[in-house]
Amino acid sequence: MKITVVSVGKIKEKYLRDAIAEYSKRLGRYCRLELIEVADEKTPDRASQTVEDQIRQKEGERIARYLREDAYVIALAIQGKMLSSEEFAEKIGNLGVSGCSHIIFVIGGSIGLDEKILRRADYQLSFSRMTFPHQLMRVILLEQIYRGYRILAGEPYHK
Repeated sequence: MKITVVSVGKIKEKYLRDAIAEYSKRLGRYCRLELIEVADEKTPDRASQTVEDQIRQKEGERIARYLREDAYVIALAIQGKMLSSEEFAEKIGNLGVSGCSHIIFVIGGSIGLDEKILRRADYQLSFSRMTFPHQLMRVILLEQIYRGYRILAGEPYHK
């Protein structure tokens, strides 16, 4: 299985880069992992809805370049469906069994994803109704993908 994570913005904090590198290394036993960063747009303080829509659209166009027609696209969205770790593992496993060989996860920027990206997604996933920094979401997502593969393999994992 190939897993691609397309995310908006660069990771500046060393501790987050280190965590991403660690989970990327661990995932190497289970899948082929590709991490893609697209440029983010500066969001002015107190930006109007129109300006925010334009920002999401620009970031969405950059994301769209990496969305393959033959891939299953999962957008991380606060309004998406929440799953337990076991349900998430089952989703990944079922996709593989059904013949899907490429899953693309999409993480938007600080103001979320463009509506076109959300419509293109085959599935919208929410990790919580809380808001997390989009840089930290990369670590959380990679940890959950790793945990999911461990669950599928029947290997021990921390509950």
